[in-house]
Amino acid sequence: MFNMKQDFLLDPDIVFLNHGSFGAVPKPVFADYQHWQQELERQPVKFLGRQFNALMSTARSSLAEYLHTGVNDLVFVTNASVAINIVAHSLDLHPGDEVLATDHEYGAMDRTWRFLAGKKGFSYINQPIQLPLNSSGEIIDQLFEGVTHKTRVLFVSHYTSPTALIFPVAEICQRARQRGILTVIDGAHAPGQIDLNLLELGADFYAGNLHKWLCAPKGSAFLFARPEVQDIIEPLVVSWGWQAEQPGVSPYIDYLEWTGTRDISQFLAVPAAIRYQADHRWDEVKVECHELASETRQRITAITRIPGYHPDHIDWYIQMGAVLLPDQVDILALKSVLYDTYKIEIPLIRWNNMNLIRFSLQAYNSREDIIKLEKALKILL
Repeated sequence: MFNMKQDFLLDPDIVFLNHGSFGAVPKPVFADYQHWQQELERQPVKFLGRQFNALMSTARSSLAEYLHTGVNDLVFVTNASVAINIVAHSLDLHPGDEVLATDHEYGAMDRTWRFLAGKKGFSYINQPIQLPLNSSGEIIDQLFEGVTHKTRVLFVSHYTSPTALIFPVAEICQRARQRGILTVIDGAHAPGQIDLNLLELGADFYAGNLHKWLCAPKGSAFLFARPEVQDIIEPLVVSWGWQAEQPGVSPYIDYLEWTGTRDISQFLAVPAAIRYQADHRWDEVKVECHELASETRQRITAITRIPGYHPDHIDWYIQMGAVLLPDQVDILALKSVLYDTYKIEIPLIRWNNMNLIRFSLQAYNSREDIIKLEKALKILL
């Protein structure tokens, strides 16, 4: 097992099984991040005034190569929530229009769409995707049962947050395009965990976090837009890029890249995160983490005697998984005891009247970590 705990700044006294929430940054990447912060403070006017465009373009080029897309088809944002907000606020939706999502979406994004639905009058619908699932076709069929002649947008997670499931978004995007429906994909948990080729994936808009599974600094994420739909995008924050006196490569980049004075060091450190994972054979790390995640799943279900709700295969989950807990469990109390008494950091989630425990495993985890979780759950459950 690739145990790289010494490469991370995590508290050694905590069993950290929650990489999926906010990620963790390797020391070499954090050092690169601090280097850029020091460069900013050493000569702020030169850094932000004269070097900004070139620095951001270089960082975007590295990310675009990693994601297999054009350098001018993506922009850096601080998190996937901001990216989705940019798209959702830009779409020309009216009363009678429908945005269709699943009932596995991240709560903050549900709130974004509901907020705008209340202002603009369109309908936001969460189509149920029932558990258990045995094939990706079941996901597609259940989702498209909710499509009507009023459906203008499909909003779907690539890797769901509450239920830790990989959804077949390439097939979803293909079918949606055939019906003239725009696709907005929430890929918050995908980069660094799922191998992405955005050109082949076929999404109109794709939002991804880089501070989670790519292990870049906090506040690094991106928004991708196909060239054919970039003219839809409007600035969420209006600044000098709107009606730019010296236009850049495209209005899409102009509108979103410069939003005023801010620290861009986390974006400039993204190439270092990409290099770190390449240098440490991350494809092998992901496979070993998946094997440990599979073992975690088996150990917990052996305690609860509740079977998993999807096949135990890397096509369904990689480093982040979830299983059901008994209905009678007080998950707030259990989470508190796990942390306060056993020093285990792990999320417990209430979703669709079901209790779930979600485990996220990264290169710093070991079998010893999941054995500690198993021992605690045997006592507490």
